Amino acid sequence: MSPSVPLQEMIRAIRSARTQCEERGVIQRECAAIRAQFRQADNGGRSHNLAKLLYVHMLGYPAHFGQMECVRMIASPRYSEKRVGYLGAMMLLDEKQDASLLITNSIKNDLSNSNQYIQSLALCTLACMGSAEMCRDLAPEIDRLLRASNSYIKKKAALCAVHIVRKVHDLGELFTKAARSLLTEKNHGVVHGAVVLITELCERNSETLERFRKTVPDLVQIMKGLVISGYSPDHDVAGISDPFLQVRILRLLRILGRNNEGASDAMNDLLAQVATNTDSTKTVGNAVLYETVLTVLDIKSESGLRVLAVNILGRFLLNNDRNIRYIAMTSLQKIVGTDHNAVQRHRGTIVDCLKDQDASVKRRALDLSLALVSASNIRSMMKELLSFLSSCPPELRSQTASGIFNAAERYAPSQRWHIDTILHVLTTAGGDVRDETVPNLIQLITNTSELHCYTVHKLYRALLSDISQQPLVQVACWCIGEYGDLLLRGECQETEPVQVTEDDVLDVLETVLQSHMSFPSTRGFALTATMKLSTRITENVDRIRSIVSIYGSCIDVELQQRAVEYNALFKKYDHMRAAVLERMPVIEKNSQGHINGETIKESQTVKVKPGEPQQPANQVCDLLDLLGGSEQPLQPSPALGSTAPPMPVSTANTVGGDLLDLLGGLEPTPITPVATVTVYEKDGVTVTLSCEKQSDSGLTVTLTASNSTESDIRGFTLQAAVPKSVQLHMKAPSGDSLPARGAAKVTQMVVLNNPNKVNLKMRLRISYTSQGSAVQDTVQIDSFPGLGQ
Repeated sequence: MSPSVPLQEMIRAIRSARTQCEERGVIQRECAAIRAQFRQADNGGRSHNLAKLLYVHMLGYPAHFGQMECVRMIASPRYSEKRVGYLGAMMLLDEKQDASLLITNSIKNDLSNSNQYIQSLALCTLACMGSAEMCRDLAPEIDRLLRASNSYIKKKAALCAVHIVRKVHDLGELFTKAARSLLTEKNHGVVHGAVVLITELCERNSETLERFRKTVPDLVQIMKGLVISGYSPDHDVAGISDPFLQVRILRLLRILGRNNEGASDAMNDLLAQVATNTDSTKTVGNAVLYETVLTVLDIKSESGLRVLAVNILGRFLLNNDRNIRYIAMTSLQKIVGTDHNAVQRHRGTIVDCLKDQDASVKRRALDLSLALVSASNIRSMMKELLSFLSSCPPELRSQTASGIFNAAERYAPSQRWHIDTILHVLTTAGGDVRDETVPNLIQLITNTSELHCYTVHKLYRALLSDISQQPLVQVACWCIGEYGDLLLRGECQETEPVQVTEDDVLDVLETVLQSHMSFPSTRGFALTATMKLSTRITENVDRIRSIVSIYGSCIDVELQQRAVEYNALFKKYDHMRAAVLERMPVIEKNSQGHINGETIKESQTVKVKPGEPQQPANQVCDLLDLLGGSEQPLQPSPALGSTAPPMPVSTANTVGGDLLDLLGGLEPTPITPVATVTVYEKDGVTVTLSCEKQSDSGLTVTLTASNSTESDIRGFTLQAAVPKSVQLHMKAPSGDSLPARGAAKVTQMVVLNNPNKVNLKMRLRISYTSQGSAVQDTVQIDSFPGLGQ
């Protein structure tokens, strides 16, 4: 067969191919010729053929048949063949292939070769694809080369030792002495390799870290020499002397000074000198300054030095390069909890970054702006955040609204300001708020009795202008149903009085009921508000009765059920209508249950008159249904369209007790508080578990998750697994995000049915995303509180 074409001609033929099929044809012909020449015993063009095969490999075509040729060329005494053979080994072989073991002896022989370039080839190959077995066999040779007199070889050996330490941690002790001696070298490449090796050793072993803390003065001297040295053409990059070595030394100093005051004190002066003398007008200088800042913030540095580091990050925020602005805000986000006042000085610059066109910079600026909100700047910061909310991209609206709610709840200067802020958010981005926003706002409005008139007027006007924001519409319907009499009265000192008639209010509620934009839950709010108004107005009761009766045949089952119950209240229990629909009392937070519209675990016992016969349970449940109760007696939960979160059932002197007295005697069993245990607690995420036994085989498990860290957690999911004989049904969670500092919780209900009474166990998988990193963990639950396991 004629010899194959030269490498240059093959490349030219491949590039001139018009189709992929033509390209494959050229490569297949060349590979066939190369394979045939590999089989010849006397082949003078071995390196030439292997070079062409490596080019084919780079194009993504199979070239595995050249592996054995690489092994043969490595064993060749000629340098030209060794060079191509080692290059082929690094590209075609890896530690998982058996062929890699065949070159171990050749590498060992070449490490002892008198030619430094052959030694270099062997070192590079071992550092690139050496397996754990090869590292163990050749580690003594590498340690010997670390003590060689040739700086070129020592540099390569140091980097090869780094690979060995990563592959086999136990071999780190072998290189400790040699690594320390390399710091005295004058050659920058050797010192750079030594610093990288020492960094790797310190990260792998705490005892080695303590031993190398004694080298801090040596590292400080090397760094000072780089900072104050004059122009050196061999190492100068944009006016900075060997910035690569400076960055590596700063990273090592950060590791050595972490949690150690002695080492930190020894490097404080150096860090101050680097921070003040490094030119920040070039990217190279900014890289050194950034590593300096990270080192200052990570060690036990002086307070003045930390302020200097924060000021450097503040200068980064003014840089035109968006990458530099991004890393500055990322670093400030990490220290805002410990150096809040220092970061606060740059608040104006950070807020200006909210207007940046880059989405990543904008998101970082939002996180940092929310972290900077405090009692002293709540008004000015909230003005900026509300302005940002009106123009921010859709993917940031939910995070912005959540952050505003949390800040307003913590630092609100007044209740009216708090309500106005939340209403502003609901008006601007109501469709992007969390599910718990509506019950939270309802509770806030309920607790501020002096603002009921102001709030109902403001919400009524908002409802007239826009009914597309569903959370806002739900809260408005609730307020109109509860405080409609204040709206009709038209007397409000806090806002401009508006004359509203009964027909106007009912027209608005009917518009919400008939709108195609209204959710089923929103219609429930509007229907219940309409029913509540039947006790607060006098002239349009028949119209209300007509509206309610229409929805008795609604296609939505929940809305139909409410309408049927309200019709029954008009007809059968009309004498109780005023008492059932009276204004809701103040809603209190219950530490043993959930807050604002979720289940409350404790109920007070309802007293009944002695001697009276008990009524059948279904009649009691019917009456509780009319009161907005749940399926469980004396444990109300919010029904669809309920105008208020549930409240504990009152004692006999309340309306609920009187109504139950009308039915005769009723002595329910008081519900004992449910025991709660912590099943998972790691990295600021806590998951608690509580159980409630429904029957001999039925069990309801409530999992509650909270986040105590300084950053929000997103994509939070819980997955559960139980033995095969146990039936499991997971209900929809209350949300998929955990706000920072425990501002809100995620609740997941799990219903278990254990007909065979087997020993109950559950495996829980917890998944979430925190600060851009995905986290997944598993926990085994072997005992459940209250079951006697």
